[in-house]
Amino acid sequence: MLRRLMILLFLSLTWLVQVQAQRLPTKEPHAYKKVLLLMGTRFELAAVSRDEQKAWEAIEAGINETMRIEALISEWQPTSQTSEINRNAGIKPVVVDQELYDLISRSNRISAMTGGAFDISFASIDKVWRFDGSMKTLPAPEQVAASVAKINYKNIILNPEHHSVFLKELGMKIGFGAIGKGYAANRARDIMREMGIEGGVVNAAGDLVTWGRQADGSSWYVGIADPEEKDKVFSWLTADNTAVVTSGNYEKYAEIGGKRYSHIIDPRTGFPASGLKSVTIVCPNGELGDALATAVSVLGKDEGLYLINQLKGVECLLITDNNEVLTSESLHLHYYQSKKITAAPTATVD
Repeated sequence: MLRRLMILLFLSLTWLVQVQAQRLPTKEPHAYKKVLLLMGTRFELAAVSRDEQKAWEAIEAGINETMRIEALISEWQPTSQTSEINRNAGIKPVVVDQELYDLISRSNRISAMTGGAFDISFASIDKVWRFDGSMKTLPAPEQVAASVAKINYKNIILNPEHHSVFLKELGMKIGFGAIGKGYAANRARDIMREMGIEGGVVNAAGDLVTWGRQADGSSWYVGIADPEEKDKVFSWLTADNTAVVTSGNYEKYAEIGGKRYSHIIDPRTGFPASGLKSVTIVCPNGELGDALATAVSVLGKDEGLYLINQLKGVECLLITDNNEVLTSESLHLHYYQSKKITAAPTATVD
């Protein structure tokens, strides 16, 4: 009888503890955010967590990872492995970390897939175009042709055995301006997620990756700016566990003889890309989205749409110079709404 009473008492106490635990208030998830300058541009890192200290630690870890990547890939930092590759162009191969080797290898595959519309050897270009308002006449055609003479991804020679990189021609250079921010955003996201952050955003000046959900459990929404009115959003994209990257010519361009020339240069010709005001790529990978946004801007609406429609899991939204809105075949109305909404500019996440 005593044993039975003891068991009943234990069960009663256990139940009481469980009931009291259920009545204790549970801290709700909260979004913590930091905005700062990284890789020469505006970065925004947000972490959704019930633990404030963990959130800030994860954000700092994401920042440190971005700084590490910049030190590896920056063509402007003389101590980077990328600068070492460029200094030895036409001279000798340079052995690099596997991480950089793999990034260059993936970049070359994207170059092959886009017919050279994306090319990290674009850093070799001679600057004959200026987009600061000072350019009043077009450069001579022969000057433009000469400006891209050293651009050719096929002259980036990779040795998988030694993971070395060799630029075949003197004066060649590589740079990651059209893919590096997307790669950094991917890595910052991965680090934060590995630290137990259940949801968040890394926004690298429009190269944006998300995971999980917002603090209230709803989806992330990305606003795409109207190129004509940058303080308004003309479409919204749901962005759960995905990347959204936008490239446009509506903020940086040259106007010559009444015609607007985009700052996005076709690496194959040296002339500014034309036909598209804005390209938004939606895919699971910020690095790929970054590269494809540039490539589609160069390819134009027909070739660009054709390319995206061949790629599984990749979608796009295009705005032409004539304000025509085009989407890839599988970008359904679930993602796209044409109603104009007064809101924050491109790449704002709600």
